[in-house]
This record gives sequence, C-alpha cells and structure tokens, in this order.
Amino acid sequence: MTQHVAVVIGAGGMGQAIARRIGPAAHVLVADHSQEILDAVAGQLADEGYQVTAQGVDVSSREAVAALAERAASLGPVLSVVHTAGLSPVQAPVPAILAVDLLGPALVLEEFGEVVAPGGAGIVIASMAGRFHPDLPREQAQQLATTPADRLLALPICDAAAFADSGAAYAFAKYANQLRVQAASTTWGARGARINSISPGVIATPMGHAELASEHGAGMKMMIDASNAKRSGTPADIAAATEFLLGPAASFISGTDLLVDGGAVAAVTTRAF
Repeated sequence: MTQHVAVVIGAGGMGQAIARRIGPAAHVLVADHSQEILDAVAGQLADEGYQVTAQGVDVSSREAVAALAERAASLGPVLSVVHTAGLSPVQAPVPAILAVDLLGPALVLEEFGEVVAPGGAGIVIASMAGRFHPDLPREQAQQLATTPADRLLALPICDAAAFADSGAAYAFAKYANQLRVQAASTTWGARGARINSISPGVIATPMGHAELASEHGAGMKMMIDASNAKRSGTPADIAAATEFLLGPAASFISGTDLLVDGGAVAAVTTRAF
C-alpha cells in the first residue's frame, strides 16, 4: 500500500507540532525558508521515527512552490497540506509581509490545488488579526479572493504604500487568506479535496513571544486576560484543530475559517475590556 504524503510548509513551532500530530502514518514533507531550521527539524523528526523528506522553499516564489508541489506528488498521494509559513509585524517591513503572508498562501493554494489527491484536505494558517480587518466592498473582496496569484500584488488594494505599517499589512494579508481559502474551496473540490483556514490567537511560539514583547504586547496581554481561556495558546492547540479539519470528522467542512484563539476575539467584540 502506498504511503500517503503530508506536507507541512513552515518548520516553526506550529509546523513542528502539526507534523508530529499528523505525521505518524504519513510520509512527511517538511519545507522551510531557513535551511538551518529545516535541517534541525527534519533530523529531529527522523530521529523520532517519522518518515520525513525536507525541502527548502521560498513561498513568495512561484517556481519554488511549484517545485515543492511536484516533489510532494512524486512521493505518493498528497492527502494533507498545511501551510504555516509566515512573518509577523515585528519581523518584517510591509513589502515582505505582503510577499510572504499574502502572496505565499495564494501560490500554495494554486500549486497544491493541482496535485492534492481525491479525499485530501488542506489548511492555511491565517490569524485572528484577519478577523479585525474591516470587510472590503464586494468588488474588492472578489478581486482579493480570485485574482491569480501572479497578479495579486499588482492590485491597487495590495499596494505596499497603502499600508501605514507592518501590522496593517499583516491584518490585511490574513483577512485575504480567509477570502482566498473560501474561493479555493471550489477548485480544490473539483479534485475531491477540501481546504480550510485556521486563525490562531496569541500562540506561545517564538513569533508569538516576539509580538508580546513588542509595542503592541500590552494590548495583546489584555486580550488574553479578558478571554475565556485566560492564557496563550500552544502549538498543540493548533495541531489538534488541524488534525480535526484534515480528518474524516470534518468531511462536510470546506471553505471556512476556524478561529482558535481562546475566546480573545469574542472578548474584544463584546467589549470585555
């Protein structure tokens, strides 16, 4: 019996937790921009008994993402695709945020939409920040959802000069992730596959810790304190949600976003503080 392939793009804290959660019965293809991180994570997974293949990828490059999708398909039927790679506002300027957090997921949705096997499923990791972005007029939202990835950054609404700072670009990109996943549900569905997004809240990863230590950290801590969970999330929380959405229990769920934030958005939107 051919072993199925599980692709995890982004080898950070969430990516590692997801690979461990969904990988025991799969051939795991793990990808990351950092060769150092990729080698360390792939080596550790292999030492733990996982069947793992590693490949470097720049998610803002069509050629690199296409090569990753081709490699995945060469290993066996691609039944799981999880895109976790991204930059946070404290890590990069606006153009890089748009390239990695907006264009990157769009390219992954397109390229892996060509190789995902029937019965497969995908997840794009978005962010609760996208839930705070105001809805765009219908025409602009449609453009953001369906414009081919190669022309996405040329849209006037995606002009880097239109964003006040990296935080604004990040929220916009994550809002766009949700729209593009919704639109991609139809194209993935034509292959008999599903696609959803997950919007994490504040998660205890290096990226999350950096955000908490930033100028926006006080507001984030207030959100955590006001939330139902009253704690930061863990990579395991996101891995559990991912496993559910990829699995048979979620076979009737596609084209939607699952908010996994401990109730932080609920606290904000109901004026808990």
